[in-house]
Amino acid sequence: MKVMRLLSSLKHDESERGIFHLGRALVKSGHTSITISSADTDHDLVKRLKRDGNIYHQVSLQKKSWLSLRQIWPLRRLIEEHQPDIIHIHSRTPAWVLNWAIKGAKVKRKPMLVATMYGFYPINNYARALLNVDCLITVSDSVSEYLSKKLHDVKHPPRSITRIYRGIDTRKFPYRYNPSVYWLRRTFAEYPELEHKKWLLFPTVMGQEYGQEWLIDIIGNLSKDFPQLHIIIMDEDSRQDVVHQEFMQRIFALELEDKFTFIGGQHNDMREWLAASNLVLGLANQPESIGINLLQAIHLGTPVVGWNKAAFKEILLPLYPQGLVKEDSAYALCKVIRNQLQNAMRPAITDLFTMPQMIDETLEVYRSLYEQSQQNYENRFVKKRKFKTPFQRK
Repeated sequence: MKVMRLLSSLKHDESERGIFHLGRALVKSGHTSITISSADTDHDLVKRLKRDGNIYHQVSLQKKSWLSLRQIWPLRRLIEEHQPDIIHIHSRTPAWVLNWAIKGAKVKRKPMLVATMYGFYPINNYARALLNVDCLITVSDSVSEYLSKKLHDVKHPPRSITRIYRGIDTRKFPYRYNPSVYWLRRTFAEYPELEHKKWLLFPTVMGQEYGQEWLIDIIGNLSKDFPQLHIIIMDEDSRQDVVHQEFMQRIFALELEDKFTFIGGQHNDMREWLAASNLVLGLANQPESIGINLLQAIHLGTPVVGWNKAAFKEILLPLYPQGLVKEDSAYALCKVIRNQLQNAMRPAITDLFTMPQMIDETLEVYRSLYEQSQQNYENRFVKKRKFKTPFQRK
């Protein structure tokens, strides 16, 4: 079985896509794994793919760029060269390039198409090519439900829909992991205000949809009873957008600036921050489709708090229900956080939402489509032999 995967980039959302784990699993199973993305061939992530036995080609498939349509012919040539059985699309721009490339491709058998829908995408013309596939993988039941309500407007809906949760690599995020003494010393040297504090981690940048305004309610309501409470935000403190400036103005007006530390948005030590925190917060105002940071924290054994909706609900209900906030109110949020701080209970170790589980379910989708393709081909071949010309019958 030959599987070709199309991505805009390799780095974006690596932990959610499982690109490297999936490629390794395909090769170990004796299949051919072909990966196509915009990354340079000398990039470290590309070298990692090649070490695992993947075939790699660089094709510029940048998101939301009309220039990506120039790659129709290069992609068509690669499809003709490799003759893949399965093509897996990981975002909308590659879906459009493939839509045109495959139409004129000279292939023995048309590849079966798989796409993964990672969020609550608007069901518009841009998303249309992503939906016109043999199987659409959604990353949560919430995304599946959202899609089912929208499909009546879609001219070419997916032939089938399968939900496969994103999985965590438990070797990289082991249960009860403790950051090294070196990391702690370096962190306290850089952020001395964090020493002897209770860390509440906001593991995302600030934005309209991420819910950073709830942090002020948390400090305002709980800092009297918990004077060592401290909020850590994974964003820069020097950003100049409107949302960031409004937030900074509020904390300075309320004289709360000593309760917040900004550590920047790009970190290779996310695991350490998640493991060292007393509590990890999922406060997104809009429904989350994956909730990867809360999932990583739970696998590390760190308590979490999140709204009782979408992916947060799907993760916390089976793994850590005491972290669910059932009402969208400051009172309900602070009550749950207070309980967590007073009665700290780590999430139990779990074998749910793991990378091996995600890989096995994805490979099963590939196998099913491959068998379906083989059956369709054999049926067409039998049909051709069955209807012979009068001359052939003699």
